[in-house]
Amino acid sequence: MRTVNIEHHAAPLRQQVLHAMRDQILDGTLVPGQRLRENTLCEQYGVSRTVIRESLRQLESEHLINVLPNRGPIVTVLSEDDIEAIYQVRRALEGLAGELFAVNASDAQAIALLGHIVDMEETYLQGSVESREISKHRFYELLLAGAGNEVLAVSLSGIHSRIAMFRRAAFLDDDRVKESMRELRGIVVAAAERRDPGAARAACESHIQLAGELAVVAYTGRLSEAMEPTT
Repeated sequence: MRTVNIEHHAAPLRQQVLHAMRDQILDGTLVPGQRLRENTLCEQYGVSRTVIRESLRQLESEHLINVLPNRGPIVTVLSEDDIEAIYQVRRALEGLAGELFAVNASDAQAIALLGHIVDMEETYLQGSVESREISKHRFYELLLAGAGNEVLAVSLSGIHSRIAMFRRAAFLDDDRVKESMRELRGIVVAAAERRDPGAARAACESHIQLAGELAVVAYTGRLSEAMEPTT
């Protein structure tokens, strides 16, 4: 069991533990189906059972863990159908976001998105995993702000939480990042430069279609590795 160093004097304990547990799920340290025993987690993180329970409740709300009867919390296990269903909804929502941006965004919002895609040449294309996550998050903040639909923004936030592990994996793959960058440029040109709602929707949907196909491959590979017997 690996002990995780938690700085008791820095950020609130629950936030530190939550961040550490979330990272371990997203990077595969905690594998799909793994049981999360409270006493083991308390020892590992050096915190109280209350802190662990609060963190587990938050992770459950993010769909990163499930709490099963008679078993307790486990790292979420998804089927291929689950992933395809999630990305089907994501594709429709992000297509709508691109369309609405083209129609509703102010000139200032369009300029901000055009400026950010230039910044992404460094922060995303040439960046680290961390800077790629931040840069992509900012891209969606700008896209959704310009779309001007709060219900859509909240819905997509929930979807993005559910697919966080797939996005983390994509940020590790330089070839996928290059392809993703090309797709993002296409979205920005259609939505912010040309203001073409149909083209913006199509560009967003195409981006998510490929992301979903890659997510299925990456996750089923991770699941297979997690279920291999150790020798």
